[in-house]
Amino acid sequence: MSLRRAHNSAEGAVTLVWFSEIQWDFLSTRKQRLLQRFPVEWRILFVESVALGRRQHWLPVKRGNVTVVTVPYLKQVPSGMAPLFDSAPVRGLVAFAGRLILEFWMRVLGFSSRDRVVGLSNIFWGRAASAMPCRLRFYDANDDHLGFTSAPGWLRGSLRRYLDASDLLFHVSPELLDKLRPAGGVRCVELGNGVEFDHFARPGNEVPELISKLSKPILGYAGALDWLDAGLVEAVAKAWPQCSIVLVGPAYARDWRERHAPLLALPNVHLAGKVPYDELPAWVQRFDLALMPLERSDLKRASHPNKLYEYTATGVPVLAIDYCSALDRARQVVTVAATPEEFVRLVPQAMADSRREARQAFAREHGWDALSAAMVREIRASLDRGRP
Repeated sequence: MSLRRAHNSAEGAVTLVWFSEIQWDFLSTRKQRLLQRFPVEWRILFVESVALGRRQHWLPVKRGNVTVVTVPYLKQVPSGMAPLFDSAPVRGLVAFAGRLILEFWMRVLGFSSRDRVVGLSNIFWGRAASAMPCRLRFYDANDDHLGFTSAPGWLRGSLRRYLDASDLLFHVSPELLDKLRPAGGVRCVELGNGVEFDHFARPGNEVPELISKLSKPILGYAGALDWLDAGLVEAVAKAWPQCSIVLVGPAYARDWRERHAPLLALPNVHLAGKVPYDELPAWVQRFDLALMPLERSDLKRASHPNKLYEYTATGVPVLAIDYCSALDRARQVVTVAATPEEFVRLVPQAMADSRREARQAFAREHGWDALSAAMVREIRASLDRGRP
C-alpha cells in the first residue's frame, strides 16, 4: 500500500470516496459489483461501517483498485443503547470522532483533495459527506434506506442534507425516486440492479449435497430470508406436498427461525441457510422452479431485485408475486401472480414454462458490466459539465 498522495494525473482518472452501509467482505452486493468494474486508473476509497460480530478493517486493505477501511460511526449501536444515540450531543460527539478517523485515513491514503468525487449509499454519513469539499457529489439509492424499521427518526434529516448538496442521483426504481423527492437541480438516473451473467449461466457440475437427497420437483428460493412472505411459502408447501421446498440464504433477524417454526417444521421444507456466492449458481440451476414469494410492503415496492436476474440467467422457470415494478418489465419471461392465491395455483403452469433462451437473453441485458459502464459515463459527464 502506498502512503504517498496520488493525483488524478492519468487521463480520465478520478479519485472517489464511497460511503457504504455494507461491509465489503460480508456480502457480495451492488456496490462491489459496480466498483470492481470501474476504470483501473480510478482511485477508490470504500468507507465501511463497524458491524458487530464481523471482521473489521481498521487498517486499510486492497480489493483490486479499491481501498477498504472501517470507520466507526453511527450505523450500528449495541442493543439497548439506541435511546442514548437519540441525543443530539451524543451523536455529535461520536460523529466527530468518526470524522477525525476518516480524515486521518483520507490524508494518509491520498483522498483528501478537493478534486475528489463523493459517493454515498450509507445515509448515516449524510451530514458529514454533504460538508466534504469535492468536485461532484452523488447518492446511489439502491434501497429505501429510511424504510427499514431500525432507522432512527433523525436519519431523515441526514439524508435530506445530503440530497440537497448532491449533483447526481442514481436510483433503482421510479417508486424510490418518488420517495426521495430530490431538488430540481439534481440529475436523476435510473440504474437498476443486475447480475454476474456468466457466473449464473455457466453450468455447474457439482450438485449440492442437500439437493441430491431431495425428491423432485424442487421449488427453490435464494436470497435473504427476512423478506420472505413466510405465510405464502407455507401455503405453497401445503398445497404441493409432492414438491421439495428449498430455502437458500441467510436470516439476519436472530429470531427468524423461531418466528417461522411452523413453516420449517413442514416435511417438504428444507432450510439450506447461507451458501458461498461461488456455490450459489449450482443451487439455483437445480431448481425446477425458482420462487420469488417476497413480502408486498411499501419498502419492497421501491426495490429492484438482483435475484430476478440471477434466476433468469440460469434459465430456470421463475414464479414471482407482483411486489415491485421491475417485475412488470419481466412478464415476457417470468410468471407473475397478482395475489397469493394465484401464486399457489400457478405453480404447475410456471414450472412448465419453456422460455429458457428468452430468460437468459433478458438477464444478459442486465449484466453488471453495462450498469457499471453507465454509472461511470454519468459521473464523467457530470464532472465535465462542472468544469470551468
